[in-house]
Amino acid sequence: MNAVVVYESMYGNTHLIADAVAKGLGDGSGGDGEVRVVAVDDAEPDRLRHADIVVVGGPTHVHGMSRESTRKAAIEAAEKPESGLTLDPDAEGPGLRDWFDSVGELGGAAAAFDTRIDAPAAITGRASKGIAKKLRHLGCTLVVEPESFLVTKESHLEPDEEARARAWGEGLRVAMRHETMTP
Repeated sequence: MNAVVVYESMYGNTHLIADAVAKGLGDGSGGDGEVRVVAVDDAEPDRLRHADIVVVGGPTHVHGMSRESTRKAAIEAAEKPESGLTLDPDAEGPGLRDWFDSVGELGGAAAAFDTRIDAPAAITGRASKGIAKKLRHLGCTLVVEPESFLVTKESHLEPDEEARARAWGEGLRVAMRHETMTP
């Protein structure tokens, strides 16, 4: 199975989750498949063309996908020495909203995830819902429901979230096997 995991990450949490999802997708896949993890800035249509599934994830900012203003605020927060935050190497690139506006028709199987603060979704929002909506608008079929992976109020992954993301990736692989077996 060929898979591409596209991520937007400010402080590295979504990047870590993307890597874990990719490991789950690739575990036991056998064959000649390839699972690639790419930052949104590198997720050009040519990279996606031969993917059996495209998985897209980003951080939740102000109840949904990041915007230019929330990305700028996140960068400014990380620049404060007392914040203890480190920017992901790709943080200053474009966000998912920009990517969705430029990627064109995708089609095929897809899945969506986000990272968000560990609080009820009614309070935090979920970027994964907006990501899923955009994927469907581009002609994709979601093989599983959107998923959230949780971070602390200090913007660090909650314990065991990487393991949960890997298991979610394994579930995607199983869902894809089922998808290809269904007439």
